[in-house]
Amino acid sequence: MSPSAVPRVVDGRRSIDPAAADTVVLFDLDGTVTDSFVGITTSFRHALIEIGEPLPPDDFWPSIVGPPLIDSLALLGITGDRAAAGVRAYRARYDVIGWRENAVFPGVAELLADLAAAGRTLAIATSKNEVIARRILEHFGLAHRFAHICGADDAVGRSAKGDVVAEALRRLGANPTERPIVMVGDRSHDVDGAASCQVPTIGVKWGYAHAGELEAAQHRSGSPEDNRWIVTTVTQLRKVLGV
Repeated sequence: MSPSAVPRVVDGRRSIDPAAADTVVLFDLDGTVTDSFVGITTSFRHALIEIGEPLPPDDFWPSIVGPPLIDSLALLGITGDRAAAGVRAYRARYDVIGWRENAVFPGVAELLADLAAAGRTLAIATSKNEVIARRILEHFGLAHRFAHICGADDAVGRSAKGDVVAEALRRLGANPTERPIVMVGDRSHDVDGAASCQVPTIGVKWGYAHAGELEAAQHRSGSPEDNRWIVTTVTQLRKVLGV
């Protein structure tokens, strides 16, 4: 490992080199690996109609791709039993049709292949239901690139991004105080969830974040300034990850 790749402590947090061979890379799924906007928003619209709720304005829809479904419903004031009914209606469509309304972002499959070929340890940490996340990755022939695929699981109460990241780290046996780890994600909850586990994030701009969302999340993350990456293209992400 080169001297620049050796993790160092800055303001109590590890400042890491994402390009180092031993740096673990956690990937978000929706808005980072795959473009799932159509399937998610169409299924969400279906759910609102099914439970008799009005449809939100057009500028609301990008905000629902990424965060836990229950959080998106809460933004519309839908909680409790109504939210539970909304989740059931959403899944009735998404689990059958919506998950297929999806595509891998250009260049991402090749990036994952090159990272794997370089011997990098990769994992998925997504707020999407874990079974569906695995189905999507298998459908696109990407599941084998990841040491673990970790997602939400209602049975154990795991939905918040921080809990998903923590579970991914547990499965990997990776302690962020002992080994360099970085998250790659497109929304503020990716940055916030990773930061709660002392993991810095590479924010990607081809997803669904609002203007300034990633910048604000990086600022409050507590990560050293040199660990607040934001990239706009897969080519730039390649440079940060060293492939």
